[in-house]
Amino acid sequence: MSDQPVIDYQDLLTGLNTLGEQQAQALRAHSKRAANKRSVKPASLSQWAAQLPDAIARGLNPQRWGDLPQWQQCLDSLPSLTASSCDFSTGVRIGEANDCSDAQREQLRTSLMALHPWRKGPYQLFGLDVDTEWRSDWKWDRLLPHIAPLKDKLVLDVGCGNGYHCWRMYGEGAQRVIGIDPSPRFVVQFYALKHFANQFATPTSALQFPSKAASPETLALKKTGPSTQQAPARTTTAQHAVDTSLPVDILPLGIEDLPATLEAFDTVFSMGVLYHRRSAMDHLLELKACLKPGGQLVLETLVIDGSKDEVLVPEGRYAKMRNVWFIPSPPTLLSWLRKCGFKTPRLVDVCDTSTAEQRSTPWMHFESLPDFLDANDSSRTCEGHPAPRRAVFVAEC
Repeated sequence: MSDQPVIDYQDLLTGLNTLGEQQAQALRAHSKRAANKRSVKPASLSQWAAQLPDAIARGLNPQRWGDLPQWQQCLDSLPSLTASSCDFSTGVRIGEANDCSDAQREQLRTSLMALHPWRKGPYQLFGLDVDTEWRSDWKWDRLLPHIAPLKDKLVLDVGCGNGYHCWRMYGEGAQRVIGIDPSPRFVVQFYALKHFANQFATPTSALQFPSKAASPETLALKKTGPSTQQAPARTTTAQHAVDTSLPVDILPLGIEDLPATLEAFDTVFSMGVLYHRRSAMDHLLELKACLKPGGQLVLETLVIDGSKDEVLVPEGRYAKMRNVWFIPSPPTLLSWLRKCGFKTPRLVDVCDTSTAEQRSTPWMHFESLPDFLDANDSSRTCEGHPAPRRAVFVAEC
């Protein structure tokens, strides 16, 4: 097994320090206005970067997570492959089938399967389809038309799982995407994929980023070199050194591990988290504290049908989940967002979760939604509660 740490976050820390310097310059330029509007000075990204090594060490502590050495072996056993293309806009695809042999693809499948269960996805890797429990791409397609453009934005994804949506945010042109999730298994899954995405960026190649203005439908990255035709003029080129990491990362943290007043992100996503928090109001305030003034919150959560002030508080389990605390009606959650100081909160999508969107697969062979519903009435959970219905809310800070 490699003696190197499970994850190398140096590029992220360097990037946060650079962004922290820009943040400090912006605050100095608007010091009088900031002083009038803020009673508490926000923590800088540089200060957060200084705190992160200790927080990461706690989040990836092998004494707490006994499977970490095994997951390290999975990373070490990944085959040596170089992707000829990547696509993070129409899906998450790294490499093509003809970039590797059948034996290498089987080695890849074995290494990734050792990180089972794979919940968020799907992914296509060198012709290997990772059919995850969730069709997370469906959720992305539902919310994308309703959110502010992510191009050149600093984005935070709270409770990001293995980072599927982080890749999609990057595919929309975000300057940097940071996901946080306290589960180290999901963190390692993400970096197994990022290993190959980073291999795509070599000193002799360039990543071609199609201009959003010219090509809104895709951010497909293709490797070019001296022997290939250059991309058309509508693309822009970003050069990466061999040890340069793409600006997408996942930290082994919960939102409670972030500074109380960061006020740094243009967009903050919280998807599938709110109902797991013992205090919904506190979670909304924590999300608000991460946003820049004028930034946007994208909130996706379970809801029930009902009028204002109606909330389901399951005394036992909900859909076999033990840690579900509050499931509000949409009007109730809109009221909570207003109470927490968000501006113009609005409901942009409501969708019943189907057994086609969440189900067991070879990449997640435990129980899933079909097992959580009443066998005789799919409109109810096995405990008799309303079946899962998910809604997307958008609000500004």
